[in-house]
Amino acid sequence: MKTIDELLAEGVRGKRVFVRADLNVPLAGGTITDDGRIRAVLPTIAKLAEAGARVVVASHLGRPKGEPDPAFSLAPAARRLGELLGQDVAFATDTVGASAKETVAALADGRVAVIENLRFNAGETSKDDAERGAFADRLAELADVYVGDGFGAVHRKHASVFDLPARLPHAAGYLIATEVGVLKKLTADVKRPYVVVLGGAKVSDKLAVIDQLLGKADRILIGGGMAYTFLKAQGHEIGISLLQEDQIPVVLEYLARAEKLGVELVLPVDILASSDFPDLKGKTPAEFITVDADKIPADKEGLDIGPKTRELYASKIADAETVFWNGPVGVFEHPDYANGTKAIAQALTESGAFTVVGGGDSAAAVRTLGFDENAFGHISTGGGASLEYLEGKTLPGLAALEV
Repeated sequence: MKTIDELLAEGVRGKRVFVRADLNVPLAGGTITDDGRIRAVLPTIAKLAEAGARVVVASHLGRPKGEPDPAFSLAPAARRLGELLGQDVAFATDTVGASAKETVAALADGRVAVIENLRFNAGETSKDDAERGAFADRLAELADVYVGDGFGAVHRKHASVFDLPARLPHAAGYLIATEVGVLKKLTADVKRPYVVVLGGAKVSDKLAVIDQLLGKADRILIGGGMAYTFLKAQGHEIGISLLQEDQIPVVLEYLARAEKLGVELVLPVDILASSDFPDLKGKTPAEFITVDADKIPADKEGLDIGPKTRELYASKIADAETVFWNGPVGVFEHPDYANGTKAIAQALTESGAFTVVGGGDSAAAVRTLGFDENAFGHISTGGGASLEYLEGKTLPGLAALEV
């Protein structure tokens, strides 16, 4: 995989460099609530601009239906990028139309432009190779060189991620190089004890990664909504908690494999349970009880791990040398159910291990709960991409850069 430093050594002054970034930031009323992904790609964009490139930044945001939708415009991200760069960033109001062509043609050396949301064009995400390729052809007209740095999208076979690099000289940006380097530390020559913390709502989202990690991790701590399928598989009452009943046979198999391999697969011992899902907008105080994990009342659902589990999980992390965490262990968006996720994050910062926060909701939780990002070894920008890498899958965006 060619690096951006190699590209810079060849010289980029005056060249149009297409940077596939991940500016898929959360918005509330047009305001960015977490600019972490923009800051993550900043070193690549700034270095290219400093070297005199004419930088064309492209990204998706949200899931529009293949046509323009003002709710998913990249305009707020372009403004924030300009603030962070300390220069005016031009913004094209389309992807490959007149505005994009005019905006790119007007770029001077060292200047930056952002084109509109790539997913406003159906060709970006099309499953039809020809349609995707046609869109990639039009994107290629805007550039001389391609730099892939949108790690959060490399597991997608999309035009700007997979097809475009084949049409231009290409290299990996600093963010992708960092992310891949970190993930290699989680899959080869891992320092032990190696502890994995998995949360989130659906156990089905994590089955493939559990399958892979059962042969690599020393301990796997389970939390979040997915924990209740494990508890149900053990024969426990889980009330009205989240359950994927069809996954119970696979969960039972994994529990048996973990025991056979000597992997600690640790489940919650107590739970915060309530009859009502919390108000996440007004965040009014929640009514809940703390119960043993095997005694959740029939009319209640588990919404966070309890105090005994917080202590247990912290103790399992304390002596680790490597920790990978993906998925909150409770409804952290509400203060009454944030303590479990907060305890996991706190344990990571205090462990002395090489710690990796696996993107997505985990990264959002770290920032929302006020933790210093520098207290973690690495906070990934791609939850889905990280998981698929750990599952051993070939990621289209990385494969395209390696050709």
